[in-house]
Amino acid sequence: MSGRAGGSPAEPPSATVAARVRAAALAGHTGDTAAARALVADADPSVRATAIGALERLGALGADDLEAALRDPAARVRARACEAVALLPGDAPPTLLPALADEEASVVEVAAWASGERQPPEPGAVARLSMLAVDHPDALVREAAVAALGAIGDSAGLPTILRALDDKATVRRRAVIALAPFDGPEVDAALERSRTDRDWQVRQAAEDLSR
Repeated sequence: MSGRAGGSPAEPPSATVAARVRAAALAGHTGDTAAARALVADADPSVRATAIGALERLGALGADDLEAALRDPAARVRARACEAVALLPGDAPPTLLPALADEEASVVEVAAWASGERQPPEPGAVARLSMLAVDHPDALVREAAVAALGAIGDSAGLPTILRALDDKATVRRRAVIALAPFDGPEVDAALERSRTDRDWQVRQAAEDLSR
């Protein structure tokens, strides 16, 4: 359809969104903190997510910004905020525990990964990750939770990692790798059993850890 009489055709909304995404990304590379911060409130979630990344690149992403982004109505923005929180220590705000209970599996998966990256780990994260690794219906979330438990290396997470060795192949592979920080008879027995797993990648991971 043409635009108004005497004017140029109206620009497609998708084109304007793409332009704002580019503007947000550019702000992060040119030091334009004001432009990036203005676009955090954009109507489109892809623009908001890019603006969060820009503020992170500029070192201008504060706890208040992250708290707001973690409550954003769009899953992609909440997930991007979780990525940024991964760079912060677990004894500082904001907390990732609500994100580990998010209604969107994609957000929970990133929050689980981020929880494993925070040093020191966030208090309460091991317990929440242990629940996810066992009970979450999405295998990608279970895999991310098991990986995070391995990254944290807290002995409280070991029983869950061992239990994950009975999950589907992708989770079993991750569980074998997550055993790396641990030792003891039960770990040795688990690795021995995994060396005869029906999945060759599980067997290979177990062989590598046993060397």
